[in-house]
Amino acid sequence: MSRRYTLRDPEIFRWIMEHPGTGIPYSVRSLADAAGVTRGLVERLLNGTQRTADINSAHSLTEALGVTVLVLFAPSTSTKQDTVSPDHDTEEEESPSAPHSAQPPAAPRRLSLD
Repeated sequence: MSRRYTLRDPEIFRWIMEHPGTGIPYSVRSLADAAGVTRGLVERLLNGTQRTADINSAHSLTEALGVTVLVLFAPSTSTKQDTVSPDHDTEEEESPSAPHSAQPPAAPRRLSLD
């Protein structure tokens, strides 16, 4: 059983990857390498097929991006959500990154922590 954090919005995640606190944009591969997570995890979070990450992966990703964890992820509010889910962070999925055509938002949206 591991604690899971839910990604707030894949588009905000993509925008922050392109405009990180470090100043140098990340690709899927470079972010995965910097955060010590699999490329598959980053890809699934970006395309919305996975909405959660374990607590360590969430913190590693946000640390590499130069933002606090609560900017991108929401901790679960129920212990029932903290059980092992079908979105396993540890599976090694090495599919090539598909180019995206979606435009990032002009500016990050305000996040409500309610």
